[in-house]
Amino acid sequence: MPPNRVLAGMDKETLHLWYAYPEDVLAEGAAKACLSLLSEGERARWQEFPFDRHRREYLTTRALVRTALSHYHPIAPQAWRFRMNAYGKPTIDPNCGLYFNLSNSLGLVTCLIAYGAEVGVDVEPHEHAGKIAELASEAFSPLELAQLEALSGPEKLDRALSLWTLKEAYIKARGVGLSLPLNQFSFLFGGSEGIRLTLDPCLGDRPERRWWFYLLDRAGHRIALMAARAACPKLQLWETRPLLAPPTRLDAYGERWFQASAV
Repeated sequence: MPPNRVLAGMDKETLHLWYAYPEDVLAEGAAKACLSLLSEGERARWQEFPFDRHRREYLTTRALVRTALSHYHPIAPQAWRFRMNAYGKPTIDPNCGLYFNLSNSLGLVTCLIAYGAEVGVDVEPHEHAGKIAELASEAFSPLELAQLEALSGPEKLDRALSLWTLKEAYIKARGVGLSLPLNQFSFLFGGSEGIRLTLDPCLGDRPERRWWFYLLDRAGHRIALMAARAACPKLQLWETRPLLAPPTRLDAYGERWFQASAV
């Protein structure tokens, strides 16, 4: 896999967010076609899931990342190889300059791809907002909790959902999992910035690194994106429906990216 052999359509300024839907695996022949793309280890993992709905979710996730990466690089979907870091974050092996992150639910799978920069993505169904709010004292910082407690009703649930996805996207972009204490960084809402990220120095983020983050909704889910970029990214949205069909580029929303440095 020669480095720097990336196809047209990928540049350092643009993030590419892909959508796929596990229910599409139910179509005739879809599961068999997806399985043909997976490695031996991935097929073994697929067989371990006891419930069909989780098998569909896993199969969609693995098929999506393989087909999406091949949209930008002349490697066949079944030829991609991956390795995990010490915290379980997957990367391409060997490195070809493309970075990606995945997030999945029973109803929606997302894959965020960038060239030359670490990224993180998290997706959560809107219906999980109540459960997340119940976990607020364990997952959110004191500053986040103070803002959350000032809200009520649907607004409070919506804020909890946004906080959860943003925090998950950040720790996934960092690639060190829950070794980062969730109460040591805060996403604070309000003021001219809209949303700002504050980080405790103990988190070991590099002072020169600048994070850009973004919130959007799709198919009853809240999605948070995180990327380390020097300048504000652009965003392209892609959908594969039916699964493995040529992708459709979707219209971007009115984008508003939020920025934070590591200090």
